[in-house]
Amino acid sequence: MADMARTHDPDGGPQDPIRLLAIRDTPLSVDEVFCAVGADVAGGTALFVGTVRDHDGRPEQVSGLSYSAHPSAEAELRRVAEKVAADFPVAAMAAVHRVGDLAVGDLAVVVAVSCPHRAEAFTACRRLIDDLKREVPIWKHQTFEDGAEEWVGA
Repeated sequence: MADMARTHDPDGGPQDPIRLLAIRDTPLSVDEVFCAVGADVAGGTALFVGTVRDHDGRPEQVSGLSYSAHPSAEAELRRVAEKVAADFPVAAMAAVHRVGDLAVGDLAVVVAVSCPHRAEAFTACRRLIDDLKREVPIWKHQTFEDGAEEWVGA
Protein backbone atom coordinates (compact mmCIF):
# COMPACT_ATOMS: atom_id res chain seq x y z
CA MET A 1 0.00 0.00 0.00
CA ALA A 2 2.86 2.42 0.72
CA ASP A 3 3.84 2.53 -2.96
CA MET A 4 0.51 4.13 -3.89
CA ALA A 5 1.68 7.47 -2.46
CA ARG A 6 5.00 7.60 -4.26
CA THR A 7 5.58 10.49 -6.58
CA HIS A 8 7.62 10.10 -9.76
CA ASP A 9 10.79 11.74 -10.95
CA PRO A 10 10.94 13.48 -14.37
CA ASP A 11 12.03 10.22 -16.02
CA GLY A 12 8.86 8.48 -14.85
CA GLY A 13 10.44 6.29 -12.16
CA PRO A 14 9.40 6.36 -8.51
CA GLN A 15 10.94 9.17 -6.49
CA ASP A 16 12.53 8.50 -3.12
CA PRO A 17 10.05 9.78 -0.52
CA ILE A 18 12.94 10.69 1.79
CA ARG A 19 13.61 14.23 0.65
CA LEU A 20 15.79 15.64 3.43
CA LEU A 21 17.74 14.00 6.25
CA ALA A 22 20.48 15.80 8.13
CA ILE A 23 22.32 16.25 11.39
CA ARG A 24 23.50 19.86 11.54
CA ASP A 25 25.43 22.20 13.79
CA THR A 26 23.59 25.24 12.40
CA PRO A 27 20.11 26.58 13.23
CA LEU A 28 17.20 24.59 11.80
CA SER A 29 14.45 25.90 9.52
CA VAL A 30 10.82 24.81 9.83
CA ASP A 31 10.19 26.27 6.36
CA GLU A 32 12.97 24.18 4.78
CA VAL A 33 11.58 20.95 6.24
CA PHE A 34 7.97 21.81 5.39
CA CYS A 35 8.86 22.72 1.79
CA ALA A 36 10.83 19.49 1.40
CA VAL A 37 7.72 17.35 1.92
CA GLY A 38 5.42 19.01 -0.61
CA ALA A 39 3.83 16.46 -2.96
CA ASP A 40 0.83 16.63 -5.29
CA VAL A 41 -0.53 13.32 -3.97
CA ALA A 42 -0.41 14.48 -0.35
CA GLY A 43 -3.69 15.44 1.28
CA GLY A 44 -2.09 15.73 4.72
CA THR A 45 1.20 16.95 6.07
CA ALA A 46 2.21 16.54 9.71
CA LEU A 47 5.09 18.52 11.16
CA PHE A 48 6.79 18.19 14.54
CA VAL A 49 9.16 20.77 15.99
CA GLY A 50 11.15 19.94 19.10
CA THR A 51 12.51 22.90 21.07
CA VAL A 52 14.84 23.24 24.03
CA ARG A 53 12.68 23.71 27.13
CA ASP A 54 13.64 25.40 30.38
CA HIS A 55 12.90 22.39 32.61
CA ASP A 56 13.38 18.64 32.73
CA GLY A 57 12.00 17.16 35.92
CA ARG A 58 14.37 18.93 38.32
CA PRO A 59 13.65 21.89 40.60
CA GLU A 60 16.39 23.90 38.86
CA GLN A 61 15.76 25.28 35.40
CA VAL A 62 17.71 24.16 32.35
CA SER A 63 20.14 26.88 31.31
CA GLY A 64 21.30 25.23 28.08
CA LEU A 65 22.25 21.99 26.48
CA SER A 66 24.51 20.43 23.94
CA TYR A 67 23.68 17.61 21.54
CA SER A 68 26.33 15.27 20.23
CA ALA A 69 25.95 12.53 17.65
CA HIS A 70 27.79 9.31 16.88
CA PRO A 71 29.38 9.24 13.38
CA SER A 72 26.73 6.65 12.40
CA ALA A 73 23.82 8.95 13.33
CA GLU A 74 22.92 10.03 9.78
CA ALA A 75 23.00 6.43 8.53
CA GLU A 76 20.78 5.40 11.45
CA LEU A 77 18.44 8.30 10.71
CA ARG A 78 18.15 7.05 7.12
CA ARG A 79 17.42 3.51 8.34
CA VAL A 80 14.66 4.80 10.63
CA ALA A 81 13.18 6.95 7.84
CA GLU A 82 13.26 4.06 5.35
CA LYS A 83 11.37 1.84 7.80
CA VAL A 84 8.67 4.48 8.30
CA ALA A 85 8.42 5.00 4.53
CA ALA A 86 8.04 1.23 4.06
CA ASP A 87 5.30 0.95 6.69
CA PHE A 88 3.15 3.93 5.65
CA PRO A 89 1.98 5.45 2.35
CA VAL A 90 4.52 8.26 2.60
CA ALA A 91 4.61 10.75 -0.25
CA ALA A 92 7.54 12.65 1.24
CA MET A 93 9.41 12.97 4.51
CA ALA A 94 12.16 15.04 6.05
CA ALA A 95 14.02 15.07 9.37
CA VAL A 96 16.75 17.38 10.61
CA HIS A 97 18.37 17.25 14.06
CA ARG A 98 20.67 19.86 15.56
CA VAL A 99 23.95 19.15 17.33
CA GLY A 100 26.18 21.50 19.30
CA ASP A 101 25.30 24.07 21.94
CA LEU A 102 21.67 25.19 22.09
CA ALA A 103 19.84 27.70 24.27
CA VAL A 104 16.34 27.51 25.70
CA GLY A 105 13.90 28.10 22.83
CA ASP A 106 16.23 26.88 20.06
CA LEU A 107 14.96 24.27 17.61
CA ALA A 108 16.49 20.87 18.33
CA VAL A 109 14.66 18.72 15.76
CA VAL A 110 12.19 19.24 12.92
CA VAL A 111 10.44 16.34 11.16
CA ALA A 112 7.63 16.30 8.64
CA VAL A 113 5.72 13.66 6.70
CA SER A 114 3.18 14.04 3.92
CA CYS A 115 0.75 11.28 2.98
CA PRO A 116 -2.46 10.98 0.95
CA HIS A 117 -4.57 11.36 4.12
CA ARG A 118 -4.12 13.24 7.41
CA ALA A 119 -4.43 10.22 9.72
CA GLU A 120 -1.55 8.49 7.92
CA ALA A 121 0.54 11.66 8.04
CA PHE A 122 0.00 12.09 11.79
CA THR A 123 0.79 8.45 12.54
CA ALA A 124 3.86 8.32 10.30
CA CYS A 125 5.21 11.61 11.68
CA ARG A 126 4.79 10.43 15.26
CA ARG A 127 6.52 7.16 14.44
CA LEU A 128 9.37 9.03 12.73
CA ILE A 129 10.09 11.29 15.71
CA ASP A 130 9.61 8.51 18.27
CA ASP A 131 11.93 6.12 16.42
CA LEU A 132 14.47 8.88 15.81
CA LYS A 133 14.61 9.69 19.54
CA ARG A 134 14.78 6.00 20.51
CA GLU A 135 17.16 4.62 17.85
CA VAL A 136 19.40 7.34 16.41
CA PRO A 137 22.60 7.79 18.50
CA ILE A 138 22.22 11.43 19.49
CA TRP A 139 22.87 12.40 23.10
CA LYS A 140 21.86 15.42 25.13
CA HIS A 141 24.04 17.03 27.79
CA GLN A 142 21.98 19.42 29.91
CA THR A 143 23.23 22.12 32.22
CA PHE A 144 21.10 23.63 34.97
CA GLU A 145 21.05 27.06 36.54
CA ASP A 146 22.61 25.69 39.76
CA GLY A 147 25.61 24.37 37.77
CA ALA A 148 24.50 20.73 37.81
CA GLU A 149 24.82 18.69 34.60
CA GLU A 150 23.30 15.49 33.25
CA TRP A 151 23.49 13.33 30.15
CA VAL A 152 20.20 12.16 28.62
CA GLY A 153 20.00 9.25 26.19
CA ALA A 154 23.63 8.24 26.75
